[in-house]
Amino acid sequence: MVSVKRFILDEPALFSATEKFVQSFSKVPDPVIAVASRASSPEAKIAWTLLGTDLFQDRTCYGVEKVLEALFEAFPDEKLWTLPVPTATRINEVIEKVLDGEHWSLFEHVAGIFWSVGFFVRRHPDLVAWVEGRLPEEIWRDLGEIYFMGKSKPRIKANAAIYRLVAPAPAGLGMSCRKGGPLPPLPLTMGARRFLAILGPAKDEGFSGLEPAEKQKLVNNYCTALCPGNPCLAAHALQFFLEDGKEDFICRERTCRCSKCALYEYCDYAEHKGDGVC
Repeated sequence: MVSVKRFILDEPALFSATEKFVQSFSKVPDPVIAVASRASSPEAKIAWTLLGTDLFQDRTCYGVEKVLEALFEAFPDEKLWTLPVPTATRINEVIEKVLDGEHWSLFEHVAGIFWSVGFFVRRHPDLVAWVEGRLPEEIWRDLGEIYFMGKSKPRIKANAAIYRLVAPAPAGLGMSCRKGGPLPPLPLTMGARRFLAILGPAKDEGFSGLEPAEKQKLVNNYCTALCPGNPCLAAHALQFFLEDGKEDFICRERTCRCSKCALYEYCDYAEHKGDGVC
C-alpha cells in the first residue's frame, strides 16, 4: 500500500503545489450542484441533486451537466416528481437531443431513474427534514430505494450524493444531517483516480493494480492530508484534473491553458506552447 505520509515527505514541493490546486479548484461548481442550485425550493434542489448524482455514470463532468441541464429545462423544479410523470418517449427525446448520436451506456435507464427519483420524493415529501433528521448511514440506506443508486456496498453514487448534500457550496448544498455517525468514504472520481496515478502517491507503484479498498483508503488519506478540515473539498477539486470540459480539459480552460496552474511544473500534460495566451 502506498504511504501518503512517505509521499508527502519525499515530495513536499509537489504536495504544496497540489494544495494550491485544490484551493483554486475547490471554488469550481460541481456539475450536478450547478444545475440543482437553479431549482426554486430546497426540496427541488435536493431532488435534482439526487437525480444528477444517479445519472453521473460514463459521462464527463461537462457531459452530465449538459444532460441534467436539458432535463431541468424540460421538466423544471417539482415536475421531476409531480404526477403525471413524463413518458419515457419524452424523456428520451430530451436526452437524444443532447447526445446528438453519441453512445451512452445509461441511456436506456434514464427514464427509469427519473421516475424512481420522483417516486422517492413522493415517499419523502419533506426532503429537508429527511436530510436533517437522518444519520449519514441512514441516508445511505434510504438512497437504496432509488433505481441505479446501488443496493449494496460500496454504493458509490449514494456516497457521492451524501457529500453533495452536506458539502459547502459550490461543491454541495451545504445542508446538515443528524450528528452521530461518520460520513461515508469520499467520492473516488475519475479525476481523482487520474491524479493519484499520475502525480499522487501511486505514481510510482501504480494505482490500477490496487484493490478497490486500497484505492478508497488512498483517496481518503490523501484528501484528508490536503484539506484536513474538509477533505471533501479536496476530493471535489481533484475531479477536475484532466477532466474533459467544453473544448479542452477543465483544468486547462481555467488556468490559461496550464500556464497559471499550480501543477504546471509537474504535470506532463501541461501545455508549454503559447504560454500566457488565454
